[in-house]
Amino acid sequence: MINVTRSVMPSLEKYEEKIEKLWETRWLTNNGSYLQELEQKLSERFGTNCVVVSNGTLALLIAVELFEFPKGSEIIVTPFTFAATVEAIIWQGYVPVFADIDPETFNISPSEIEEKITEKTVAVMPVHVFGNPCEVERIEEIAKKHNLKVIYDAAHCFDVYYKGNSIYKYGDVSIASFHATKVFHTIEGGAIMSDNSELIRKAKRLRNFGFDENINIVEAGINAKMNEFQAVMGLLNLEIVDEEIAKRKMVFEKYKELLSKARVEFQKMNPFTTKYNYIYMPVLFETEQVRDLVFEELKVAGYNTRKYFYPSLNKVFSNQSCPNSENIASRILHLPLYGDLEGEHVENVCNIIMKIAGVK
Repeated sequence: MINVTRSVMPSLEKYEEKIEKLWETRWLTNNGSYLQELEQKLSERFGTNCVVVSNGTLALLIAVELFEFPKGSEIIVTPFTFAATVEAIIWQGYVPVFADIDPETFNISPSEIEEKITEKTVAVMPVHVFGNPCEVERIEEIAKKHNLKVIYDAAHCFDVYYKGNSIYKYGDVSIASFHATKVFHTIEGGAIMSDNSELIRKAKRLRNFGFDENINIVEAGINAKMNEFQAVMGLLNLEIVDEEIAKRKMVFEKYKELLSKARVEFQKMNPFTTKYNYIYMPVLFETEQVRDLVFEELKVAGYNTRKYFYPSLNKVFSNQSCPNSENIASRILHLPLYGDLEGEHVENVCNIIMKIAGVK
């Protein structure tokens, strides 16, 4: 079976060599030396401050907690995202208010954001969907006008650059996911990124039970610390991630070429994206019925695909209507994409799609 993605792995020999040190030091977690090295390298790579945590959901929870909003406050969020984005808002005692998406970019619509603002609104949580940068200037203009915080869910955005800058540098804070399904991973993992040094210091306290640098508890925190085995995986994957992205690009472009005459649509990329990571291969079909038929036929042929994101989360967590998001969620399918995917599999997948969806 060909899966929709496959985790990038360094050589076993290199991993064993690096973790052998842990049997000597017995320093397995609690801000170990490998974690410190990983944070430093990520900060240098992206030109911003970085706090690494044990998973992306904890990164979201900490990012929301940084601002200490009054409970019951409203946070405007996209409905076209993974469940964790919205669940982080709900778990913190806030109310998600859904703003519909642009049906071409799949990102939250700035005009919809502005329409949803009330006296209870404290923040906006946009998602750079599938690594496609949002309209960051417009969003931050709205946020400044209404005195709102901007918390970017940049889970898909490792090595995505917008106008020459890492996308992690935008907003008050951004979060990253380093889950095993991502382009870069630490098995499980995530990070909080910000140019604001005070927010970074607070994030480090929240990650470690609220302890400050002097081991005094100064606020209520949680345990979000990454262990050294995960950090080693991240350090070694940093050595091979550029090669993985380059190979993904070739697979991605092969799909686009072969499906250029099929009755499908592709996500419209932000034209100011200066570097992309080719994390996913999303395809839109004309109807939900065609999408589901392609899904089943590919499964029979040995190809796992994913209806991602589905369903539109406004239908799960509210009674709000978001017709664009609901429509896209009903027609989208992600095709297998990873660096070592062989060309014959890409061709097989595309042939099945064209047979069912038809040609233009």
